This record gives sequence, C-alpha cells and structure tokens, in this order.
Amino acid sequence: MPLITVSGLSLGYDSNAIVKDLNFTVNEGDYLCVVGENGSGKTTLMKTLLSLQEPLAGKITAGEGLKKNEIGYLPQQTDVQRDFPASVREIVLSGCQGRNGSRPFYSKKDKELAEENMRLLGIEGISGKCYRELSGGQQQRVLLARALCATRRILLLDEPAAGLDPVVTAEMYDLIRDLNKNGVTVIMVSHDMDAALKYASHILHIGDVIFFGTKDEYLNSDAGRWAAV
Repeated sequence: MPLITVSGLSLGYDSNAIVKDLNFTVNEGDYLCVVGENGSGKTTLMKTLLSLQEPLAGKITAGEGLKKNEIGYLPQQTDVQRDFPASVREIVLSGCQGRNGSRPFYSKKDKELAEENMRLLGIEGISGKCYRELSGGQQQRVLLARALCATRRILLLDEPAAGLDPVVTAEMYDLIRDLNKNGVTVIMVSHDMDAALKYASHILHIGDVIFFGTKDEYLNSDAGRWAAV
C-alpha cells in the first residue's frame, strides 16, 4: 500500500486552479522529484501535502499508518529565516515539537535524537553556534537535521539546494541520496533537472503537461524529451 495516494487533485487559490486532476502515488523508499516551470504549482503541492493548504478538489490519502506528524519538511528559506537568532541545537531540537503534543519540554529521547541527527549530517561540531552566522550549506544541513527529528519516514524538500554553490549543492544532494538509500522516502521539488534525473526514482512533472512515472518513462515521454536535450 502506498504511503501517499493523490487522486483527482486540483490546486490553486481563491477557486482559481493552477493544476487540475493530479494523480500519483508515493511508495515506501521512493525518491520522487517534482519538476515543472516556475509558477506551475510545485510549492503549492507541497503545502497541500502537508495540510497547510486545502485542495480545490480531489483527495490525498495516507497509507501504511502514516500520520501528519510523521512528515519532515524542509521549506524554501526566506531572508528573515536565514537571520534567525537561535543556536543550531535549538533549531534541530525544535523538529521534535510535532511529536510532543501538549508536552512543553523536550525529553531525554528528543535530545538524543537531535544529537544523533546532527552527527549524521556532520554538524555536531557547530551545535552551539548561532544559526544566522552559518554558511548557506551549513544552514541547509541544520534544517535537514531538524526535518529528520520530525521523522525518518518521509521528507518533503522544497528546493533544498537553492542558492548554494556547486560544491555544496552536490554535497546536499549526496546527503539526500544517502538518506533515501537508508530507507527515507523523499519528495523533492527541484528546478535542477540534472539532479532530478540523476537521483530520482520517479518524476512528477506539472504544468501545461502533467506526467507521473519512473525516470526512464519520463525521458521517453513528451513531457520529458526537453529534459534530455
């Protein structure tokens, strides 16, 4: 049974649809890249999957016992967020909030999980530093560690390498690939078609043309022919 099934989904604002009749499934262990032109609805789809926005039509069904608080999310950063005056440890630990319910404090288990994820992403040495003093690549690692504190089951990533230099971009994509190989299901919005075709198991193309299928099926489709050029 799929982790997420999307059926007849229409997305938009104020009854104005930007995407209509979207259908796709995400199974455990998939690496799905969502691609398409600017303004095609990629970020809107992510917000809808996270229940931050209601669809105009259709439905999203969670399977395999997946709960809303079992989805880790790495959004696109704003300038205000990049200047956030908190320590790395505090930000990573805040990823545990969704599982704490009404409990107003972090447990020993939460703190151990935060330390584990900082080690996993190689940022344990800067855990006491202020987030706003970090490089862009370090900040993205912090946010990825935070998302992993929410869950190691499924991650939604919205342009996780945006604004990073080529070397750091490659490092970020390698980290995400390794997480996927270790059992984390990934749904990633990306404008980087080379990365999408290198790492993804499946492609969802939205825009004037909608396509969902494996990477090879995409490359042989009308939607994907331009990507192979």
